[in-house]
Amino acid sequence: MEFATFILAAQRGYHQSSDSVIRNSIEQVVLSEQAGFDTTWFAEHHFNNYSLIPSPLMMVAHCAGLTDTIRLGTAVCVLPLYQPQRLLSEIGFADIVASGRLELGVGLGYQQFEFERFGVNIDEAPAVFSEYLDILLKGLNQKIFEHDGRYEKIPPTAISVRTVQKPTPPIWIAGGSERMARAYREGHNFFVTAFHNGLETLSTLRDSIEKAAASEGKNVTDAKISLLRCCYASDDEAEIDCYLDNARFQRRLSEALHQRRQQSQDGYLLEETPTQQDLSFKTMRENLPIGSVNRVIDRLLEEMEVLKPDQIAIQTQLGDFDQKTMLRQIELWGDKIIPAVNKSLGPSEAGSLQVRNDLN
Repeated sequence: MEFATFILAAQRGYHQSSDSVIRNSIEQVVLSEQAGFDTTWFAEHHFNNYSLIPSPLMMVAHCAGLTDTIRLGTAVCVLPLYQPQRLLSEIGFADIVASGRLELGVGLGYQQFEFERFGVNIDEAPAVFSEYLDILLKGLNQKIFEHDGRYEKIPPTAISVRTVQKPTPPIWIAGGSERMARAYREGHNFFVTAFHNGLETLSTLRDSIEKAAASEGKNVTDAKISLLRCCYASDDEAEIDCYLDNARFQRRLSEALHQRRQQSQDGYLLEETPTQQDLSFKTMRENLPIGSVNRVIDRLLEEMEVLKPDQIAIQTQLGDFDQKTMLRQIELWGDKIIPAVNKSLGPSEAGSLQVRNDLN
């Protein structure tokens, strides 16, 4: 099983400077590599405190110089907000400076507040995404490419800065069943999330994945699946509640933006208000891999059995959760949780039991 950290780079209030949020995020990336994580993913958002990363490729390029082995990914580049011609060169540049460690995640976006400020119609996002991905694939695979589409008309064009990985970096797609089907059709990977829900939602997701694969005549294993998940291991109840509080804060802001509401009094800082999607801390703890180390390991194994993902991406940078505490959490995953999960996924059930005994 691959493990990743997911960096949202959120700012919960003005008590956090943008400088501190970004630098804390970078510190988490460096420690993620030291702890043995396979990948770090960077979000992309604009114009409010939900996430402070305007360009995940810039984060990839910067962190490439601070790391050696961990793969660095975009989760995601919001394609309708880009010029695909320029994005092609930036993808090539990022992969070069990362020595071929770029994982390219792309999506269509969902926040109208962002789209309005770029002058892009969010209702056209699915169609724009589809065409722009076509352009990216042409530019990545062809020395000279051209395109005559609804949204872009590109004469024969060469991209001078090309990726190290051939023919392309691994491509990951975020979105619903239609984009899952495209991933299978074209040989890409994809992201899924169950938000703060439990095994029933994961089972429904698995059904959708199997249907998407079947619709394209593919095996489910032909695409890699990354599950974005809130996970936290601790015996400190206050620490767990603080993590859950920040996870629910992020969900509240995401829900507000998804429903095309801009809850802000000063034009920037979003107001946190309860939503219909809110769950109690008790329910979140029951649904998620949260609790003692053994509880987290057991729950992860349960979830893997249901969804069968190839990667678990844990959310580390949430709200204003204490940085030193989160760094200790990343180390804990490297020291205990990742090795125990991977040993438990091995051929010997006895080995699985021994791992649990060793942790008691």
